[in-house]
Amino acid sequence: MSANVIAIDGPAASGKSTVASHLARLLSIPYVNTGSMYRAVAYAVLENKVDCNDTEAMAELLDSIKLDYSADEEGNFSLSLNGRFLKDELVTPEVNAAVSHVAAVVAVREKLKTLQRSLAEKQRIVMEGRDIGSVVFPDARWKFFVTASPEVRAKRRLDQSKESYSSATLEEIAKSIAERDRIDSERPVAPLKQCEDAVLVDSSNMNVEETVAFIAERIR
Repeated sequence: MSANVIAIDGPAASGKSTVASHLARLLSIPYVNTGSMYRAVAYAVLENKVDCNDTEAMAELLDSIKLDYSADEEGNFSLSLNGRFLKDELVTPEVNAAVSHVAAVVAVREKLKTLQRSLAEKQRIVMEGRDIGSVVFPDARWKFFVTASPEVRAKRRLDQSKESYSSATLEEIAKSIAERDRIDSERPVAPLKQCEDAVLVDSSNMNVEETVAFIAERIR
């Protein structure tokens, strides 16, 4: 199973999702964004007003939701929650604020780990997240850890909005990203970390094409 996986991990806003999707397209294989799965659960938590610290309520919620990651007519994998495909709903400020806390819940990680492993049973895939190489597929043949400095990641995030911004805003976003790194790295369950056998990919001074080429060359 793990022989089918190209595992790409990294912190928030590191560009790993863009890199992973471009790499999958280059290799003509499916791409799975596991971060979207955690965001979907966070969305369900907010929608149902569930307290993450309420073990019983979280268990009931997890039993009531169905997550599916399936290919559409063009072969692109899309995530659905109880049959409803989610896109913009997954990137709201509320979900951004809640997802790290939801991802730290053991029951959530176990449920999604099972789903993630099932996706790699029959085909070669690119899967990205924060613990793919360390927890979900520790014996994956290919492991990469994509990162960049908080300042570079903040600038990239702001540039995507195509709106002007001040140095103060850039600094604020950089601090927010660094705090997200701290939360993800210090959580007791599946913390964000670079595996010893993963290739470090610091994209601070590389664009998407250069980063994808760097990874593809090592796979080949």
